[in-house]
Amino acid sequence: MTATRPVTTGPALRRAARTCLAGLLLAGTALGCGGGSEEETNGMEDLSADEIEERAREAAGRARTVLLTGTVISGDASYRIDMRLGENGGTGEVSADGGTTFELLRIDEELFLRADEAFWQAEELPAELESDPAKKLDDMYVAVAPDDPAYEELSGFTDKNVLLDGLLTLQGERETGDRSEVGGVRTIRVEADGGAGGVMEVALVGRPYPLRLERGGNAGQVTLSEWNEDFPLNPPVEEQIVDYGEDMITEGDGDGE
Repeated sequence: MTATRPVTTGPALRRAARTCLAGLLLAGTALGCGGGSEEETNGMEDLSADEIEERAREAAGRARTVLLTGTVISGDASYRIDMRLGENGGTGEVSADGGTTFELLRIDEELFLRADEAFWQAEELPAELESDPAKKLDDMYVAVAPDDPAYEELSGFTDKNVLLDGLLTLQGERETGDRSEVGGVRTIRVEADGGAGGVMEVALVGRPYPLRLERGGNAGQVTLSEWNEDFPLNPPVEEQIVDYGEDMITEGDGDGE
């Protein structure tokens, strides 16, 4: 792939990425057959709640890939996340309840962001680049510079380990709850603090993957599916990449970075 000079983002994107990822970290599946009543379980129902949670986290950590979808609530803001995550990167979309939406694609260390004109109009783009820089960036892939303050926050959305370590966390005393079903697969619930500290639904069939998480404090709900299903991570074609290099660096953006 032809090397590009990455873009440095403006303060609006950095604040949005930081707020969303912080909210995420603080607070259907590749299992074979469906959940028929005659199917044998994986034995999770015989374990304690703490043991079930531990087995689920271990299974998630060993998996190559996962599709993560759901809503994360941080303060008064709500974010919709739809990301495919793998060992070498990830791809998907993050949306804020205010209407801001952007797509992310990371392949190893290369990180690209794609958004529409309205999104870029919220960024402090240098007007001297051209008559309408936001329009030029509309629906194009923009390389995010590794030294950009937003790189760490944005790449976090594409990092399987970062997201799962932050999400698969319960707060409070654990106990097993009712049996349920997610995506046609039978599950057993692990509830923390009576559910107030979060609920994890773990597969009772095949590997004990976590299939759904209700975050404590009514901070959203996330579904985890398509475990170990491979997906392509293809770089954008050169014609889809807009590169303004160091000219995109904004001065005096006022966000304290």
